[in-house]
Amino acid sequence: MTDIIKAVLSANKEIYEYINNSLTAEDFGYSGIIGAGGDDSALMDIKAENIFIKHLLPYGDILSEESGYIASNSTFKIQHSQFIIDPIDGSDNFMARLPYFGSSVAYEVNGEIKLAVIGNFCNGECLVYDGTEKKVYNLANSNTIETFEISNPKFGIFERSYQFPQICAKLTQLGIKFRSPGAVALTLANAHNCQFVLFGGKMRDYDLKAGLFLTQDLHRFENGKFLLIAKEKEIFSKLKEIIKEL
Repeated sequence: MTDIIKAVLSANKEIYEYINNSLTAEDFGYSGIIGAGGDDSALMDIKAENIFIKHLLPYGDILSEESGYIASNSTFKIQHSQFIIDPIDGSDNFMARLPYFGSSVAYEVNGEIKLAVIGNFCNGECLVYDGTEKKVYNLANSNTIETFEISNPKFGIFERSYQFPQICAKLTQLGIKFRSPGAVALTLANAHNCQFVLFGGKMRDYDLKAGLFLTQDLHRFENGKFLLIAKEKEIFSKLKEIIKEL
């Protein structure tokens, strides 16, 4: 697993360095190609995907939001293993120069997630979780970073809130503050520091697999239309009743 973690970190580091040192105007265009996730792939998405392919394909197959399934012919890959990746999580944010975007990688063996890595290309932090220990790395120098969990968060995150004005109105009535930053994997990586994470609409493995593995210890409710994750039972129960009615 150590070599695989190094490969994922190396890919994130290469993308991070490119974004922070080598971007050109051309990187903010679209390819005109509809990716496996159903969106027009941005050129930066494809560039990031190619970097991940270079680093990860020797270790397993890849399921990517852009190109879909990419088979590995490596002789030393682990059988029945694959990486599920979103090369740029929060692509629209990147295109608008809004500093909230990163990457998501889940490593799966025989259908079971063994590793989750979520990189933040804005602050240079990369969270790694192997099911036992969480570590945060600095992508600039590869050192580990000491982190602190927020004990009394003041707001939650409601991704795609613009699609559900009735829920927004209800949360406002209850005095519950929320944000909608627009990068699901990054949001899930920060779920322990928020009152809650609520996600509505179409749910895709590229967005969620790594983040769900990272938040196994939190309260969770899914019904096909909504995903709710929260640390505290009280806010979890309150929001669960709201979304169950819809």
